Amino acid sequence: MNNKGFLFDNAHFLLRFVIASVFLFHGVGKLVDVGGFAQMMGMHIGVAWLVTLAEVLGGLGIIVGAFLRNDLVTRLAGAAIVPVMAGAIALVHWPRWSFTPSESHPMGGMEFQVSLLLIGLYFAIVGNAKAATQ
Repeated sequence: MNNKGFLFDNAHFLLRFVIASVFLFHGVGKLVDVGGFAQMMGMHIGVAWLVTLAEVLGGLGIIVGAFLRNDLVTRLAGAAIVPVMAGAIALVHWPRWSFTPSESHPMGGMEFQVSLLLIGLYFAIVGNAKAATQ
């Protein structure tokens, strides 16, 4: 622990829990019916499985990487999240920004997905690194 204290040292868990909970919720939900997800999105079943596994393993890896203090697991989990969110933005939410559904974007815009993409990118870049300022 550094001289900033317990809260400073563990604030990363706020980002970890928010992104892990979203990805585990959506990934496990897809595991129930990957074929239905593939059909709804008009994608190949293999791609649907890759998205589903990236969501589940990405969500788990963000949490597990912290508890195991394994930088590589955290970085890989963050890296798995980025293309999933880029795909969601490109296929469903582009070009609308606001998350509220509209006639043209019944699933809403990309505001939330960009936030998740950037959190995933953060973990892919910094892994388990603590803040540099002490």
